[in-house]
Amino acid sequence: MGFFDMIFNGVNDLTWGWALVPFLVVIGVFFTIASGFVQLRFFKRMFRVLTPDQNADPNRISAREALLVSVGGRVGGGNIAGVAVAITAGGPGAVFWMWAIALVGMCSALVEATLAQVYKRKTEGAEYRGGPAQAIVHGLGANYRWLAVIYAVCLIASFAIGFNAFQGNTVAGAALDSLAIPRPVTGIVLAICTGLIVYGGIHRIAKVADVIIPVMAFGYIGMALLVIVLNLFNVPAVIWDIVTNAFGLREAVAGGMGAAIAQGLRRGLFSNEAGLGSAPNVAATAYVRHPVSQGITQSFSVFIDTMVICSCTAFVILLGDTYVPGADGIDGVALTQQSMVDHVGGWAQYFLTAAILLFSFSSIMYNYFLGENALNFMTQKTIAKHILRIAVIFIVFLGATAPAATVVFNFSDPMMGILAVVNLLALMMMFPIALRVINDFRAQLAAGVERPVFDPAKFPDLDTDPKAWPDAPSYKG
Repeated sequence: MGFFDMIFNGVNDLTWGWALVPFLVVIGVFFTIASGFVQLRFFKRMFRVLTPDQNADPNRISAREALLVSVGGRVGGGNIAGVAVAITAGGPGAVFWMWAIALVGMCSALVEATLAQVYKRKTEGAEYRGGPAQAIVHGLGANYRWLAVIYAVCLIASFAIGFNAFQGNTVAGAALDSLAIPRPVTGIVLAICTGLIVYGGIHRIAKVADVIIPVMAFGYIGMALLVIVLNLFNVPAVIWDIVTNAFGLREAVAGGMGAAIAQGLRRGLFSNEAGLGSAPNVAATAYVRHPVSQGITQSFSVFIDTMVICSCTAFVILLGDTYVPGADGIDGVALTQQSMVDHVGGWAQYFLTAAILLFSFSSIMYNYFLGENALNFMTQKTIAKHILRIAVIFIVFLGATAPAATVVFNFSDPMMGILAVVNLLALMMMFPIALRVINDFRAQLAAGVERPVFDPAKFPDLDTDPKAWPDAPSYKG
């Protein structure tokens, strides 16, 4: 075990340790500038997805459902515990740099989701499948299949296996601490619920997400708004504190501005996953008229995750008296929970437990689908899918019942590091293609087309699936 720990720690140091975060930031800034700040130009269009389409086909995954599944996956422990860790280690200024990386990450998310849509394939069951693995094979060529396989293996190892164990452990720990529910009981209930969902496929995942994600998000946002209203006159001072700490004008923790930047960027990227290559797998399942439409939707997902929900956690912490800058004390989810209790009373710990349950369960659904999509790329055998489903159910139960079991899954971070490196290399090579598709979307808007339509015939050099674009003028299905 020690030998494997050494290997995994070495890989983790080579990726997350020093190279990957700057790589993500630089590429995100490059995409933003090269695309003409596309995430800001299309910002108003993002909110259209919130309105349900009355004419939507119930047998297809809508853009709104894909958004909610993505939000459910992105929103999790990073929004509750991760923000608290960033503030503890980097001071209030870390929040500003989380906002900054989110604005850049919105462009990365738009680009990777657009490419996932361009190269998606229609399956026999009228579903759409795609993601970075499909984009690599069809966008870069069959000679790069080995790169796509590495991506798929790392996606299964990190998300479907490792992260689902962590989510089960988080739920069971919260239920034990606040409600005194034994871990095995939570594990059994969570495993049963997971089984019901994963055996329903992406349609059931999308339908469940359509119900629980709005409840989860609006409930947590509502609680944060209550805290802000109760402390309304202190909000300007908190915002000023965030800005001055971000630029080193006031030092709250050791390391000053450097600590704020490092913690803000890292925690922001961990939370919103922009550029890591996970969310495009969900983005490819949506039925849309143009790839950029879903790219805009996924960009909005990053905005919701960081600019809205992470900000809620930050204000809950900074508006209270529990957090003391530079002091050694509580951090992580305990800091968020005690800050909430300090504002509204002891009942808040039960609310936060419920929020963690919904956040974690939505992440389990999301993580499973990522694993299934990666497995589907490598093999079409039904037995392989059943093995993965049983493995995920067992992993969720194992993570919930054994407090120290998550140590076994420390390979998740290095696997995600490799995953992100592969995805970023592919994005850089295919960015000219994404830019062509973005410019096509812009040209149609400029010509007065309210809802642009993607026509594969206009891109004959791209290995697209014409059956995936039934609204195209050239479609002959």
